[in-house]
Amino acid sequence: MASLQEQLLKAGLTTKQKARQANSDKRKTGKQKRSGVKVDASLQEQVKQELELAKKEKLARDTALNNEKKSALIAKEQQLRILQILQHHQVTNVNGEAEYNYTFNSKIKKLFVDGVTHKALVNGRLALCGIDDKTYIVTSETAEKVASLDKSVILVQNTKVAEDIIAEDDPYAEFQIPDDMMW
Repeated sequence: MASLQEQLLKAGLTTKQKARQANSDKRKTGKQKRSGVKVDASLQEQVKQELELAKKEKLARDTALNNEKKSALIAKEQQLRILQILQHHQVTNVNGEAEYNYTFNSKIKKLFVDGVTHKALVNGRLALCGIDDKTYIVTSETAEKVASLDKSVILVQNTKVAEDIIAEDDPYAEFQIPDDMMW
């Protein structure tokens, strides 16, 4: 029985030169293996390695893209949660003639509120929050809850003013400052 190489030559599927080249390559790799020299990977092994490397790179890109999408989704959920809290807990019907100034997106804004609301804003019982160019008046507790989620939403949150303690040696103790005086 003839070898596979001879059969391919008789069938005309290969040439004598290709057969000699294949024998020569086979002898060289065999000699390199016996001498301990590292043999170059065959074409199939190189293709396998390249495919494996491409799979790893694709997996890394997909993981990074997935993490980016997850973080964007979490940020959006947090913004919607804050908006829902502000809309649900906002104080309404506070329109009046007292003017309250605050900054929003590096612009000075005016808010016309009634006297009670103005005093509550100054004393820290109420706070101003802003999101999407809209201002919300909320209680200080709601503002603290929103601040725990995102501090940048809080526009004005004054600390609570302690009751004025009158010193014994104050010469102006008997002269009280009127509540309706605006500076």
